[in-house]
Amino acid sequence: MKGFGFLSFGHYGPGQGSQTVTAKDSLHQAIDLSVAADELGVNGAYFRVHHFATQQSSPFPLLSAIAAKTERIEVGTGVIDLRYENPLYLAEEAAALDLISDGRLALGMSRGSPETALRGYEAFGYTGSSDPRGADLAREKFELFLQAIDGEGVAPTDPRAAGHSGLLRVEPHSPGLRKRIWWGSGSRDTAEWAGKMGVNMMSSTLLTEDVGVPFHELQTEQIERYRAAWREAGHDGDPRVSVSRSVFPLMTDQDRLYFGRSSSDQVGMIDGFRSTFGKSYAGEPDQLVEELLKDSAVMTADTLMLTIPTQLGVEYNLHVLESFAKHVAPALGWKTNTEGAVRG
Repeated sequence: MKGFGFLSFGHYGPGQGSQTVTAKDSLHQAIDLSVAADELGVNGAYFRVHHFATQQSSPFPLLSAIAAKTERIEVGTGVIDLRYENPLYLAEEAAALDLISDGRLALGMSRGSPETALRGYEAFGYTGSSDPRGADLAREKFELFLQAIDGEGVAPTDPRAAGHSGLLRVEPHSPGLRKRIWWGSGSRDTAEWAGKMGVNMMSSTLLTEDVGVPFHELQTEQIERYRAAWREAGHDGDPRVSVSRSVFPLMTDQDRLYFGRSSSDQVGMIDGFRSTFGKSYAGEPDQLVEELLKDSAVMTADTLMLTIPTQLGVEYNLHVLESFAKHVAPALGWKTNTEGAVRG
């Protein structure tokens, strides 16, 4: 592990103890937490994207606001559901954000997880999928998106437009943006596909597989297969890999009240697949260091995304990040954002 950031699910709504009641609360608190995290040296601020739910749904205005108010922290998504996207408009937005942030984008995307709406992407106008989960739509859109951000021509020139010929690329164009695109992989097979495509890989606390081994071992194999596929495809450089975990240093009585102790790996069904869910970590800092050093996937990845309890507000979430930064992360190999961007 070289860097860490926070991953926010962006939940908002009324409820006991909620400090994030409205969408406005959620957006402003996300900006405030990101600014404070940047000053703390945290490496990244990442946001889940969901539709038809009281969560973040349109990341580009939020990430642009964060980028404009910060200096070093990476801004990104984990992940955008491509079933709901126009790939060429997405390419325009991604390039603009990458330019605004001076190359601090980490744009994660994938087929997406189950949504509240049944085939909600069809309500957005994206029909014709032969897969009940829409995976074929996502793959097709991703390939066109990559062509667009690479600067390839995608639209024929109007012959009435003087001085132009051939195919036109989308604008703006941000050179090197492909190096900052991530695929959210939920299995070993999709990890290999991401490696062949030449993009970075995000892996969460869920894999849609169960082979009878601890979650971190299965995830480590996923990472190894991804990196092998990258090399076999002949891509240059070292790709980046992130994994997500829930990690809570127990520093105060309030921490102990909220989180108590670590959980265990679990196996269950999601989206029709028998899946493995990773454990959450909660304990005294020394205990967390010992446990995380044994988590082979955390130590194999370059970036750790800490899932945060969004409805507890900015002050408490900053306390969680600061506790991890001061008492746990240094022992895992963490380098602050003042030491430069995280590398693969």
